[in-house]
Amino acid sequence: MILITADRIHDGNGWLPQGTTLSLAADGTVTDILATPPAGTIHYNGVLCPGFVNAHCHLELSHMHRVIPEGTGLIQFLSTVPLSRNNFSDEDKEAARNAALQAMNNNGIVAVGDIANTADTLALRATGSIHFHTFVEALGFVPAGAARSMSWATGVYEQFAQQPQGSTVCRQSITPHAPYSVSAPLFRLIDEHNASGIISIHNQESEEENRFYTDGTGGVNELLATLGIPAQGFEPTGMRSLPSYMQWLSPGHRFMLVHNTWSGIEDVQFAHSYAPDVYWCLCPNANLYIEGSLPDIDMLIAEGARICVGTDSLASNHKLSVLSELATIRRHFPHLGWDTLLTWGTHNGATALNMDSYVGSIAPGKKPGILHLTGLDSNDEEPAVKRII
Repeated sequence: MILITADRIHDGNGWLPQGTTLSLAADGTVTDILATPPAGTIHYNGVLCPGFVNAHCHLELSHMHRVIPEGTGLIQFLSTVPLSRNNFSDEDKEAARNAALQAMNNNGIVAVGDIANTADTLALRATGSIHFHTFVEALGFVPAGAARSMSWATGVYEQFAQQPQGSTVCRQSITPHAPYSVSAPLFRLIDEHNASGIISIHNQESEEENRFYTDGTGGVNELLATLGIPAQGFEPTGMRSLPSYMQWLSPGHRFMLVHNTWSGIEDVQFAHSYAPDVYWCLCPNANLYIEGSLPDIDMLIAEGARICVGTDSLASNHKLSVLSELATIRRHFPHLGWDTLLTWGTHNGATALNMDSYVGSIAPGKKPGILHLTGLDSNDEEPAVKRII
């Protein structure tokens, strides 16, 4: 039996009373939560909390670290990724993915919502070191090509679905990439395949996306032209992107809307009225890396948004660390307390990925991983994390 306590313990939902002690089995399973520390309890200076959940990450792009400079804007960034991602050997790509997985382990991440366009991350899931929900992205903006695009995504999905289950949770679903890369017919095919499963989508990461759906103008046309994708079949809806594409997806899904940099109050209110199960995933370091902007987090909170956190990819970030994302939010929104932020990085992410039975909170019977955090209240340096269980 392992007995540990700390100056403060956050259980994934809030601070536990002072003096609370955690009792854990040797394999990390929480066996009890005690009101006072028994003899032999180990005390940590700082904070203990459950392992982090990285709700949105592109591990297969890990080899693109530092390839694209900061501040290009989303349209230029997206134009560069497909033209550069294959300028590497398979060996270099594999080494980068393995290093990224190890970095996530070192940064206290116990579960990930991983975005996949290929089956490259099969080997990472097989390591059994992190729980995975793999979101297989379907892409195809030409309506006539919807069936072909869906067939490709289904083929990738089947490779993940046929992987034997190991010691960690490994799930998968087909999901749309973004409103500007998926046609209405393809949205509907995804909806049919995914039934009532989790839908993850890059949402309103740029104002150009809203302009494109409202009146057909703006930088998305430049992106499509660069990638050689005809846009003639697209008809502007006269609405912003979120209410436009949500009509092509059943409201019974759990939605994870990712980035939301240019989501307005009308978008949030529409999403909450359309679907009962919506999560808003923030990737602040990537938003700053690409466009130098952040979502209106105060508005999201005021509208009752359930917020979780992701790291995007090493193509758009300097590290894969949920704690770094939370620290960035706190620097820009200093009135937000660590009690709220740690909930976003643990329990909310686990719930968004439907993994809250396993991780995300400290409770008897769960095996959430236990992290030791220091420097949360420092104004001079980023806080540090170490996984102790």
